[in-house]
Amino acid sequence: MNLQNIFNELENVDPEVYDRLDSRRHVMQRFSFIGKTLAMAAIPTVLGSMLKKAYGQSTPAAVLDTLNFALTLEYLEAEFYKKGNMAGASLIPTTAAQGAIATIAAHEQAHVDFLKATIQALGGSAVAMPTFDWSAGNSASGGGPLGNTLFTSYPTFLAVAQTFEDTGVRAYKGQAGNLMSNKAVLTAALQIHSVEARHASHIRQMRRANNTLGANNVKPWITNNQSNIVTGNSGLDAQIQLSYNGEENSTQGNVAASTFTTVATDKVTEAFDEPLTKAQVLAIVDPFIV
Repeated sequence: MNLQNIFNELENVDPEVYDRLDSRRHVMQRFSFIGKTLAMAAIPTVLGSMLKKAYGQSTPAAVLDTLNFALTLEYLEAEFYKKGNMAGASLIPTTAAQGAIATIAAHEQAHVDFLKATIQALGGSAVAMPTFDWSAGNSASGGGPLGNTLFTSYPTFLAVAQTFEDTGVRAYKGQAGNLMSNKAVLTAALQIHSVEARHASHIRQMRRANNTLGANNVKPWITNNQSNIVTGNSGLDAQIQLSYNGEENSTQGNVAASTFTTVATDKVTEAFDEPLTKAQVLAIVDPFIV
């Protein structure tokens, strides 16, 4: 068990993890002592106890349910980018693009590792990674509308990446209220949320550079409920649209935009991002999960 790697992953997501525990030096000193006095099998229990101190309060079931929901989405993204990264130049045409996808893949894996450790530290059981159908057919045998193109067609890969990232941003926003009872976990979730937004923006810029499947007008942000993805498959385009429905909202805090600004309505929709409910998110990702 490489404890340094575990703490590095935690620190990547929550830079304040050592402040919550103690100091980096004291934590590693404690584990150095533990490693000399306890069997290796006991170390996960001690690690869990320390993380419980850092993040654990009286943990409502809603917090654990929300973290496992987030973990399922992070599994999807991490595996997606891992497979894209493994395809390398056969899928991703330039060195710069390959580097970007490798970086995003590392971020998503860090999110997975952090969520699993946090769920366990809070006394919960992390859900197992599901089986994925990359054809978007919700079947172990494939046969979905994407066929075998997801990791052979760069434009398709980027279009799905954009959809996953935009969905992830809205999903974290929709679940934030369920984490209000645990401020440390809420803070870490919001840190993941902001990174997902950066991923979304960068993927959109990569699509703009590639300029296929409707990407000629794509921006780093969402305008109205436009996906800027046109695959030519009406059923697939309708499924993609689920990630963008509701983004055309121009009422914030129950106040219509026309009453508080003279900014054009489409610009108002760009200025505010909208949440997705758990049910809405599951409807979006279900075709990819067996």
